[in-house]
Amino acid sequence: MQNLTRLCQTKSIVTVNGQLPGPTITAREGDRVIVNVVNHVRYNVSIHWHGIRQLRSGWADGPAYITQCPIQTGQSYVYNFTVTGQRGTLFWHAHISWIRVTVYGAIVILPKREVPYPFPQPYKEVPIIFGEWWKADTETIISQAHQTGGAPNISDAYTINGLLGPLYNCLAKDTLKLKVKPGKTYLLRLINAALNDELFFSIANHNLTVVEAHVVYVKPFKTNTVLITRGQTTNVLLKTKKTIQMPLSLWLLGLMPLALLHLTIPPLLKS
Repeated sequence: MQNLTRLCQTKSIVTVNGQLPGPTITAREGDRVIVNVVNHVRYNVSIHWHGIRQLRSGWADGPAYITQCPIQTGQSYVYNFTVTGQRGTLFWHAHISWIRVTVYGAIVILPKREVPYPFPQPYKEVPIIFGEWWKADTETIISQAHQTGGAPNISDAYTINGLLGPLYNCLAKDTLKLKVKPGKTYLLRLINAALNDELFFSIANHNLTVVEAHVVYVKPFKTNTVLITRGQTTNVLLKTKKTIQMPLSLWLLGLMPLALLHLTIPPLLKS
């Protein structure tokens, strides 16, 4: 368990290796992946490798009570699978109850060695994971929903790489900041790890070039806003401006749920 402060209050959450998001798993197409998961928390746990084709390794898929018994407190389980015919961005997450609210991380699948990307080689690659944050204990929230039969309470905030945006309170140190160089191309690996919402993503004064969706290369196309649904991943190229108009240029990364988007782009997505 890890104590984290968000929205002016501290609460204890389940994490992997004390990180939110958890560690990124990087492999190449054709690699064998072995992960030993040890449960040190009071909850039962299992890990799902979202989007990985489990060919003859269904026992490694991760859904608790479906392909495996959950990992009990003090116990461990070894996930063993091979990445076959896939390259791009996926993610892993807990697959029992609502522990996945804070137990998730990126999976980066690189092409086989000597195989280039079917788009310009980026200067740098950055995983960007969208999530949700509740002030209340999420296990209590989902338990109440099961008892009443109603929908669970919506989240109090949205996160980017575990951090909140600049419009929330108490954010002196809790805002994601990415340093970029002028005129460079960055590959942003977008992952929607939120439980309930489709999300729109945009960067002020910049277009994004979509090059891959859920480990499938697509014909590149430009857009200023990307809609990414729950559990989906999308790779986009960001070409930063060549000229800097001020000593320090700042561009706002915007995130907005579909439920709050009406007929116009919300203020959060504007420069």
